[in-house]
Amino acid sequence: MMERRPAIEAARLCIGYAPGKRKKTVVHPGLELRLYAGEVTCLLGLNGAGKSTLLRTLGGFQKALGGEVFLLGKPLSAFSPAELSLATGVVLTEKAHAGGITVYELVSLGRHPYTGFFGLLKRRDREIIEQSIEAAGIAHKASCYVAELSDGERQKTMIAKALAQQCPIILLDEPTAFLDVTSRIETMALLRKLAREQRKAILLSTHDIDLAIQMGDRLWLLGKGRPMACGAPEDLILDGQFEDFFRKEGILFDPSTGKLTATASCKPIGVTGDFITSYWAGNALVRNGWRPSPPDNRYVNVNCRGRGQIVVTLPDKTSLCVNSIEDLVATIETLNTNDNKRYHL
Repeated sequence: MMERRPAIEAARLCIGYAPGKRKKTVVHPGLELRLYAGEVTCLLGLNGAGKSTLLRTLGGFQKALGGEVFLLGKPLSAFSPAELSLATGVVLTEKAHAGGITVYELVSLGRHPYTGFFGLLKRRDREIIEQSIEAAGIAHKASCYVAELSDGERQKTMIAKALAQQCPIILLDEPTAFLDVTSRIETMALLRKLAREQRKAILLSTHDIDLAIQMGDRLWLLGKGRPMACGAPEDLILDGQFEDFFRKEGILFDPSTGKLTATASCKPIGVTGDFITSYWAGNALVRNGWRPSPPDNRYVNVNCRGRGQIVVTLPDKTSLCVNSIEDLVATIETLNTNDNKRYHL
């Protein structure tokens, strides 16, 4: 595979705080990471793991306690504030409190690194602002006041402002935190589109595991007291790193569904058949304490032939037909209660 040059690279990076000359608080002692153009990378971790600290360090807002960060092949420490604003755009968690200005005016602030002291917009600046608003899918709101926007529209406006900076790297701190389900998906889809079409290197922190797995090209799993795991979501799941990362008493990460679930037990049950039906049958079984697994004649197997056509086969080859996933769960519960010794449930 051809070697790619990372947009951001860090080696032995130590992140944390140094409020006094002698006192230091280390959040993570040694991180190895690479961020690439054309990709959306999702940073996952529990509260207190250092996600925001890492983003602030990579964005130049906070000094590293050790190691080195390279932006576009150049040491981060060598960037002036003006140069940094041309390289990196940042969208923070906090809601934008700019209700008294329009979407166009807020996005135009992204041109500040180019317009000089007086902030005069030239024709080219206005073209870039309009293109950024259009790319973020917010052109129909360009003349509206920010106070009139929904949370999703406000987030798109902040992304458009970062686009107006024309920087190759965009860092976002939990961009979907205040959004409803539809807006979260729209925002992630927008970021993927921008990464692909404009070759942006995009890094975002998130607690939304489902969306990160579904739409992230690469995941960074940041935890206390362990090396950061980096890779494609599917590789991290298949390698068992995802399961290990989120392992906690009473919490299960199921690699067959890509979901975390609270469960007191983890009994195997074979699930095969129609992809959609078997997926949602597996989802219901996980919720009720079973682990969807490949078929095995030592325990109960479920064959999903389609909606309303689910066959439960017992180890003694007895078959039962059920018409819905609700009936499937009830049937398994009954077998578990009445015949657990006989059927190994």
